[in-house]
Amino acid sequence: MIEVSLRKDIHNSGIPVLCVACEARHRGVCGALTSEQLVALAKSSVKHKAPQGEELVADAEHVERYSNVMSGVVKLSKTLADGRQQIVGLQFAPDFVGRPFRTESAVTAEAATQVDLCSFPRQAVERMMVEQPDFEHRLLQQTLKELDQARDWMVTLGRKTAAEKVASFLLMIARNVHPTQASASGSTFDLPLSRSEIADFLGLTIETVSRQLTRLRTEGVIRIEGTRHVTVENLDRLTAQAGD
Repeated sequence: MIEVSLRKDIHNSGIPVLCVACEARHRGVCGALTSEQLVALAKSSVKHKAPQGEELVADAEHVERYSNVMSGVVKLSKTLADGRQQIVGLQFAPDFVGRPFRTESAVTAEAATQVDLCSFPRQAVERMMVEQPDFEHRLLQQTLKELDQARDWMVTLGRKTAAEKVASFLLMIARNVHPTQASASGSTFDLPLSRSEIADFLGLTIETVSRQLTRLRTEGVIRIEGTRHVTVENLDRLTAQAGD
């Protein structure tokens, strides 16, 4: 059971404490809401942590709540009838987990790392969409962004070499895990997926992923400490390696 923190104090500006430092308020869907609307939504919102590996919602599960990702990485996957799984996407702060107007989830959402979430009832979100068109517009913008990203990833999987695929994956993580820190001079992050999961996501073997990571390290594009801590020495070089 997820431990829930019901912090609903109100900031002096009229913005709930829950929302003051939230990425979703500054860069995500809640940025379209007024202080009064944030207060109304916060009354039914809960802030909680999900440990790595915890399932947030299952494929075809009835949807009761939606969530904003406040920190961490969420893994999205689809499962075939025989049990085979495919990772179909990753979500980062301040992405919105869920699909409005659907009563069942179309994917399995799982915490790839420890994730901080702000969750609210489906009915509250759909009511807010009716009351505040800008909120619905933000959700549409995110949906279209995810569509564009999915198309770009189709190109990566279908046309890029193994070396370009691994570099593209690292570039995606660098640009999304700590977007304010990412610059041409470099970025540091922990990989949210294991080698086998990266291989699954990229349609490669584990050996190929490990070989390409070693090559990037040998060429001085990245440094790797342990199994997951990565430092990108120069994002421009990594971008060139990704074929972008």
